[in-house]
Amino acid sequence: MATGQKLMRAVRVFEFGGPEVLKLQSDVARPIPKNHQVLIKVHACGVNPVETYIRSGTYSRLPPLPYTPGSDVAGVIEAVGDNVSAFKKGDRVFTTGTVSGGYAEYAVAADHMVYSLPEKLDFKQGAAIGIPYFTAYRALFHSARAKAGETVLVHGASGGVGIATCQIARAYGLRVLGTAGTEKGQNIVLQNGAHEVFNHKDVNYIDEIKKSVGDKGINVIIEMLSNVNLSNDLKLLSHGGRVIIVGSRGPIEINPRDTMTKESSIIGVSLFSSSTEEFQQSAAALQAGMETGWLKPVIGSQYPLEKVAQAHENIIHGSGTAGKMILLTC
Repeated sequence: MATGQKLMRAVRVFEFGGPEVLKLQSDVARPIPKNHQVLIKVHACGVNPVETYIRSGTYSRLPPLPYTPGSDVAGVIEAVGDNVSAFKKGDRVFTTGTVSGGYAEYAVAADHMVYSLPEKLDFKQGAAIGIPYFTAYRALFHSARAKAGETVLVHGASGGVGIATCQIARAYGLRVLGTAGTEKGQNIVLQNGAHEVFNHKDVNYIDEIKKSVGDKGINVIIEMLSNVNLSNDLKLLSHGGRVIIVGSRGPIEINPRDTMTKESSIIGVSLFSSSTEEFQQSAAALQAGMETGWLKPVIGSQYPLEKVAQAHENIIHGSGTAGKMILLTC
């Protein structure tokens, strides 16, 4: 290692596997920003389910080993590389992606993946914006083409993407229904844009949703756990309804006939298939939400870097999600 190289603490993954492969090291070289990159002193980093799939080696796109997980960081610009004009040292920012990994005290990000963080939001809230809010906006408007006046069901509405979807949909004039599995989660969903909420652990909750929407059905369903819910989702849709798949943890058997008479659609979402223009559209809409006040991330469980393995265990196997899970780096 070069003399004078600055070091930092960072989580490293040397082999794919369970949460135990997440190793916190204190002698990792601090990254240096290159052309069109910035170095961020990380205050908080969001934990997303996709990071557990990558760590386990089951995701479709895997990074070369070793690597540091994490994409959604919030913090302060420490240094800028060449040809960076939008940011300077000391700026408060959040990201939708990093080059070096976010589970660390410092992270490098491309300048086009970095956004200003308003003073009204703290760093924990900043770390909760990235993947959840950009995914929610893409699901609602780039994928579902949702319109004001339509009804949207957010299945699994108490997590990071779910809360973001409720807030955005309500702000854009949709009728918002949500599901959650705990009383705390249901209250959070109601407080963040949903007109009605249902407990998806109740045996007859599907019937309750049908009773609420009547014969017309639901125009858009944003689905976080399609391997459990997709078959029921198809029965809840209106004519021309759309199920937007944000998350799935395995296969499910469905009856394609459920899509035929309603001419309904099943559409998958991958945030990082977004074009540069689509990212810019999402960013502009979300920036407006921050300015006007409807974009308010709800923070759930918080963990220090030392507890990263526990965070990965809990985000998949926890008893009920309520807000966005965050790693604190300082």
